[in-house]
Amino acid sequence: MNIKKPLAGLCFVALAFSAQAEEKFKVCADPLNPPYSTKNQDGFENKIAQLFAKELGQAIEYTWFPQRIGFIRNTLTAPINENEVDSQAFKCDVVMGVPANFDMALTTVPYYRSTYVLLIAKGRGWDDIKDAAQLVTLPLQRQETLKIAMFDRGPGTTWMQKNGLLDQGIPYQSMTGDDENNVAMQIDQDLKAKKIDMVILWGPIAGYVASQSPKNSYTMIPMQSTPGLQFEFSMAMAVRRGDLDRKATLDRLIAAKAREIKTIITGYGVPLLAIPKEAPVKDDD
Repeated sequence: MNIKKPLAGLCFVALAFSAQAEEKFKVCADPLNPPYSTKNQDGFENKIAQLFAKELGQAIEYTWFPQRIGFIRNTLTAPINENEVDSQAFKCDVVMGVPANFDMALTTVPYYRSTYVLLIAKGRGWDDIKDAAQLVTLPLQRQETLKIAMFDRGPGTTWMQKNGLLDQGIPYQSMTGDDENNVAMQIDQDLKAKKIDMVILWGPIAGYVASQSPKNSYTMIPMQSTPGLQFEFSMAMAVRRGDLDRKATLDRLIAAKAREIKTIITGYGVPLLAIPKEAPVKDDD
């Protein structure tokens, strides 16, 4: 007699009931960070949060803060009453998207994996490029005409440095501090204005940029990882260290709703990869 599934189901029901008792699914999010989250709640992280809240019978409550330095401190680990040093009441409980190896919080199992891509605007003389390595072997005269966005951090810039293309890079900041345009929005505007012709972007951001133009306006070429330079990453959700019950609830929702999650994310044009099996993440506290 197989009793594993019924027991697992009862465990999930118990965790879900405990979560429902809280009445709210409290999310920490950036109000202007497409395609992930926006104050209009039309990003894919917003949609997944709605899916989970519905499953738990909870209402969503957002704490909005720009996702830059200090984000976790001002959201996930920020007490509602800052004057109460030992307060157990926090502004929000879940960050919907962090790297699976994120070290500032306790992470769930990964729920999607993507890769950086070389995004090239079509019709500007680069339609013959089918692999990023071709940029390295171009004749010098042609190579000097490259207009490729280059960020202050990230594997794309490391790749350009390794391949002698820094002089062709047009610099961008990863965190702009702009209240009206995030990085994805700025790259979209500058590609359309022909200030740049191509960029190495994280998959979700590349998907967003491509979605803002007519279909087939861009060539999207996945970057290939090499020893010492990784382009593919798994993404998870985050809760406070020690919040094991909430992590367990989210882990089970991620497993139970995997198909719906994939449908939501692919609807935003995000290139997805298979999630490799990883060792369980332990809470140190």
